[in-house]
Amino acid sequence: RLMPELPKFDDENLKSYGDEEEELALSPPAALMSILATQELLLENILECIPVGEFAVIQPLSDEFCLVLGYLLTWKLTLAFFKAASSQLRVLYSQYLRRTKSLNKLLYHLFRLMPENPVFSGSTSEIPNKDTKTFFTEELHLDVK
Repeated sequence: RLMPELPKFDDENLKSYGDEEEELALSPPAALMSILATQELLLENILECIPVGEFAVIQPLSDEFCLVLGYLLTWKLTLAFFKAASSQLRVLYSQYLRRTKSLNKLLYHLFRLMPENPVFSGSTSEIPNKDTKTFFTEELHLDVK
């Protein structure tokens, strides 16, 4: 609930960023970016031996699973922050992500984590058809119990 409120504080100071000649960048919340940087390093260590195109098998409730989940939830917060920002702020934030290569790292991690066949394990059919339930056709509930 807090993330959509944070860009308002940067919006108030936006005019002070326009005076310099170099390409401008503005960091999303420093605490969030610090956690993201740490998680990127940890995830890179976990996935370093897996090339893009192959997928990692992460066992549920393992330490690796918790790290991956934390990383993805941090990105979910970051995207909620971006969604609430004005278009001018989004440009500045995206420049920061471009410089830190965080978005590139996210894509590399996603392509290593995405299963080859995203069919739900509870699906009964071995042959994909229009009734097969996949991670892309069904809503995923992430309620913590």
